[in-house]
Amino acid sequence: MTERPIRFFHRGAITEVRGVAATRSVLDWLREDQHCTGTKEGCAEGDCGACTVVLGELDTQGQLQLRPVNACIQFVPTLDGRALFTVEDIAALAAATAATPAVSAPAPLHPVQQCLVDCHGSQCGFCTPGFVMSLWASYERHQTAGTLPTRQQLADDLAGNLCRCTGYRPILDAGEQMFTRPPARLPRQAVADVLFTLAQDAPLQTAEGFHAPRTRADFAQLRQARPQAQVLAGSTDIGLWVTKQFRVLPELIYIGRVAELQRVDVYADSLWIGAAAPLDAAWQALAQDWPSLREVWLRFASPPIRSSGTMGGNVANGSPIGDAAPVLMALGAEVELQQGEQLRRLPLQDFYLDYMQNALQPGEFLSGISVPRPQTAAGAAPLLRVYKISKRFDCDISAVCAGLWLQLEDGVVRGARLAFGGMAGTVRRAGQAENALLGQPWNEAALQAAQAALARDFTPLTDMRASAGYRLQVAQNLLRRFWLETRPENPLPAAALSVWEAAR
Repeated sequence: MTERPIRFFHRGAITEVRGVAATRSVLDWLREDQHCTGTKEGCAEGDCGACTVVLGELDTQGQLQLRPVNACIQFVPTLDGRALFTVEDIAALAAATAATPAVSAPAPLHPVQQCLVDCHGSQCGFCTPGFVMSLWASYERHQTAGTLPTRQQLADDLAGNLCRCTGYRPILDAGEQMFTRPPARLPRQAVADVLFTLAQDAPLQTAEGFHAPRTRADFAQLRQARPQAQVLAGSTDIGLWVTKQFRVLPELIYIGRVAELQRVDVYADSLWIGAAAPLDAAWQALAQDWPSLREVWLRFASPPIRSSGTMGGNVANGSPIGDAAPVLMALGAEVELQQGEQLRRLPLQDFYLDYMQNALQPGEFLSGISVPRPQTAAGAAPLLRVYKISKRFDCDISAVCAGLWLQLEDGVVRGARLAFGGMAGTVRRAGQAENALLGQPWNEAALQAAQAALARDFTPLTDMRASAGYRLQVAQNLLRRFWLETRPENPLPAAALSVWEAAR
């Protein structure tokens, strides 16, 4: 790999950037170098959405796909080969598609912007550019598909944008009304043509220590040759090392351009989720097999985080409160580890050794996750529920996350995997609670035995999110909810499990 500038599409043309630090944020580059100050800095950790921008890239069919991301934790070199859209671009689209105005007339606004004005969707205005960009990504997606979002779908699209003064009702009103105005569309094919040209560039390598190989073999070779380098995927965690911990990362190996690791492959008996597959793609595949995962998918961080972060990164990071690991552990997932050309597999529960410590060897990396697909045994499909307990419903870190899986045969528990996050220094299975259930009828007595065993499985900590006693009681209560939902006789109906249904 030879050194070359970072090249991407921005403000209607190909932009070349040289000499930028490998960890310089897109937000700082926009505001300080380009003076595009519409994009705001709020939290600098990907939570508030004030810095939301939209990235464009080509899918495997050569079609342009747009996704909102947090500019505050994305690094400039990751823009290479992509398109960057900010709030400054939106009005320009409206001006390009509008009839020629009178000389004295103000420049037209994009329907997203005009509807926010008309619906009084902004007060202080600090958060507004981020809302504009999230709404614009939704606008383009639905206009391309010829669909109209429901109000709930708009609310889900805005789950990563926080407003502290206007409130969401007028913003959602604007989101509904923007589809009723004359359209102002992005010239998608023209952008796709530029990205196709950029795709012909050699793999990116900069003098500042950023490497972006494009094949799995090249990545494996580079990783083995440079074991001290930091592997970078979606930057949703590593970005905070820079913005919050002020860590210096002298060398990065970026896997976001390795197509082989971005795949989600569906086999007869398993899913293979590549280490660089976006979170949204991974959750979508899992929810196809297990519809009960849809809620935890929507509550996993926010759309900008899910569109840039990876499930492989969430697993490799090993946070004891990460929400992917309890789900995958309950499903019996294995991780595939690679060092050079050598591959090995481990059950996910064996991958974690201690708090923020895993089984990776120097020069080794997590290449993918293998997840068994549901198989019916003895006429009964396995049972799966995942519960996330947090202070906020959307876009919050779990106090406790439980992934609960059972295989019943004639009402008797023949298989059990109960995985909990937030209860120990790592995500862990509750081995004693599982043993209390195995071979027992799925009844109240077995439930109580498993609840008591949880107190022997875990000694949780007290922190800002929850006390130790609260965590243990919640974990025991979630086991009871699981039983109430799945007990052989008189299981609770779906309407009894939703506060939204109860409010009707």
